[in-house]
Amino acid sequence: MEDMKVRVVESSFVAPSERTPRKGLWLVRACSLDLLIAKRGHTPTFYLFHNNDAASDFFDVARLKAAMAKALVAFYPLAGRLGVDSSGRVEIDCNGKGALFVVARADDITIDEIKDVKPSPELRRQLVPRIEPSSVVMGVQVTFFKCGGVALGTALHHASIDLIRVPTIDATSAFHFFQTWSALSRDGDHAAVELPCHDRTLLRARSPPIIHPDALSMFHPKLTFSNPSGPITTQVFSISKDQVTSLKRGCGGASTFCALSALVWRCACAARRLPPDVEARLTFSANIRRRVTPPLPERYFGNAYLRVGVAATVQDVIAPQALASVAGRIGGAIRRMDDEMVRSAIDYFEAEEMSGHWAATGTRPMTELHVTSWLGMPVYDADFGWGPPLVMSRAESNLGGFVHLVSDGPAYGGGGVRVITCMEAANVKELEHLLYQDLARCI
Repeated sequence: MEDMKVRVVESSFVAPSERTPRKGLWLVRACSLDLLIAKRGHTPTFYLFHNNDAASDFFDVARLKAAMAKALVAFYPLAGRLGVDSSGRVEIDCNGKGALFVVARADDITIDEIKDVKPSPELRRQLVPRIEPSSVVMGVQVTFFKCGGVALGTALHHASIDLIRVPTIDATSAFHFFQTWSALSRDGDHAAVELPCHDRTLLRARSPPIIHPDALSMFHPKLTFSNPSGPITTQVFSISKDQVTSLKRGCGGASTFCALSALVWRCACAARRLPPDVEARLTFSANIRRRVTPPLPERYFGNAYLRVGVAATVQDVIAPQALASVAGRIGGAIRRMDDEMVRSAIDYFEAEEMSGHWAATGTRPMTELHVTSWLGMPVYDADFGWGPPLVMSRAESNLGGFVHLVSDGPAYGGGGVRVITCMEAANVKELEHLLYQDLARCI
């Protein structure tokens, strides 16, 4: 990556092609889930596309901009700016100013040379647009390589300014936008578009609040970070389709998410050499769209995820025959998320005015691990008319104690999972050894 030279050739803003609602979108008394995330900034991701047919119009910029302008009519908050209203509340000002659109060139490298590059600050700097001003909600960068291929870097704002809480969207909503934008580019006016639902009052707190006591032990709005005692590093572990199948069988038929989360948690606890009697905690984000009554619209546009946690002593997590039971603990936490638990969590967050505690860099305590899953999401549905992406991934992961699960794309054969792990560098080799050792035992 250090040898790759990317030069920006164009930078502009794409506004909605039709007039959109002009309003402030703030949720301080509407949906507490949108208010939990702070100081996260823009989430960086990227897609890689091969120009297999040597198309002369491959990723035509005018076509992409026209399709984005149409998509932003329905997804108008993404064309807005973060701001503060007259009462001092942070909001998305839905002003239609547009999303940032950057065009760049990398004439000395091919996408095959970077498709296996792990997330890093340099990868983000080269392929993801630098958002200026920082109030811009969304930016994309189309980078053309000498091989004719393209990288599409994306940055969507998920958070707030100076620890003040703001509306946000989750990964499900973000991928819905990219599905829509790509469909409009591919199919034009014939595209089958599912409109987003912007009614965030569907997750409004109750008045008065009703908080089930069990909710307090299940949901974990706060994440604590500290300066790492040593360097942290990002490593990507590839797990094949056959390994995933064997692992799930070894976990008693658990879901892919539960089986992989159990495996990584177990191996991380062992690699970190935690004392056996210490309590370890695994947290993960769970989609609640189908957990409330009535269910949210599938195309609800906002944040419909709650941070759920499970805890156990280290010896219970790393015991030789414990993998299936650990996966069962994770699955049990998910099953307990019914309407009452979810509503209780929302009420609690609203009553306590939770803001979350995030940092730009740092690490979580070694007794804790957080898993974010993009499994089952339409990460490879971004076909702009020239075929699906070869690779989709985060561009940077710099917070220690975080794991991302991403389905394999065509570049890796499909059906497997990439485990993007950011943790202390001193333990990552041992984690790799233990992870593949446990996978081998499942076969």
